[in-house]
Amino acid sequence: MKNHIYKHIELTGTSTLTIEDAVANALKRANKTVKRLCWFQVLETRGNIDKGKVHHWQVPLKIGSAIDD
Repeated sequence: MKNHIYKHIELTGTSTLTIEDAVANALKRANKTVKRLCWFQVLETRGNIDKGKVHHWQVPLKIGSAIDD
């Protein structure tokens, strides 16, 4: 097995629906420009409140991609 090397970027996905949707939005967008996405890590979860309810989810992620040989 090879010893893989990864680079990572940090993005914040957002959604008015769910935490999972915020993550999916970030990954979908990253996939358009970053090659060989391999993993992600949720760094924290936060959001906006409006009238006592969650208005907007914000989910910062670390996203890793494999570096080509």
